[in-house]
Amino acid sequence: MKYKGSCHCGKVAFEVEGEIQQAVACNCSICQRKGSLLWFVPRDSFRLLTPEQDASTYLFNKHVIAHRFCATCGIHPYGEGTDPKGNKMAAVNIRCLEEIDLDAVPVHQFDGRSM
Repeated sequence: MKYKGSCHCGKVAFEVEGEIQQAVACNCSICQRKGSLLWFVPRDSFRLLTPEQDASTYLFNKHVIAHRFCATCGIHPYGEGTDPKGNKMAAVNIRCLEEIDLDAVPVHQFDGRSM
C-alpha cells in the first residue's frame, strides 16, 4: 500500500510504500517529547515529494539517526538511519500519514531511554 504524508504546513511531503504491521513508541529523550509513532521501512520505500533541503536535521547523542523536521511548522515527519545490519532505513511518523486509522495500528513500546 502507498501512503502520503507531510508535516503540518506541507513544506515537507513524502510518500511511502509498505504494510504497517506495527508502530514503535520510543521513550528516549527526543521521541518521548515528540510523541511520534514510528514505522520503520527500507529507505528505498520512502520518497520525498518536496526538496531535500526543506527538511531540517537534528542529530543528538551518538548521531546515528537524522531526525528530520520542518523548520516552518516544527513537525517531525520522519527520520533516517541504518538498521543493525547496515541497511538504510526511514522511520516514518505515522501520525503524519494521510487517511490512517491510528487506533488500528498495534503499538510496541521500546525502551530507548536505557540504550
